[in-house]
Amino acid sequence: MGNEKGEKLYPVKSLHDFLFELDREWSKFRNGTLISLISSGVMFLVVLLLILGTRRLHLGLVEFIFLIFAGAFLAYSIYAMYSQYRFFNKWERRVGLLIHLEEEIIAKRLDETRS
Repeated sequence: MGNEKGEKLYPVKSLHDFLFELDREWSKFRNGTLISLISSGVMFLVVLLLILGTRRLHLGLVEFIFLIFAGAFLAYSIYAMYSQYRFFNKWERRVGLLIHLEEEIIAKRLDETRS
């Protein structure tokens, strides 16, 4: 695709478009993170119960090591999802304030151009 006018290409058309897209998708990402956090926690509890019951289940050393690795990966997943959830909660208010400020600036500009 050739650029006939010689204009630069930017990843977003404007700050307004970027903020609108971000606001629209924000709750989906936060809710997805919360669902992942809960499901990882449930799976971690299952793996922990399996580790504690290895003697009753007659699991061998390979299965035990596999469960330890699965528990470690799930623990890291829980840590990462919790960090993401805290990030989304922290920045949700800030992005909302930024969108509100941008709307005020746009409204002020429109009033100035009409006058």
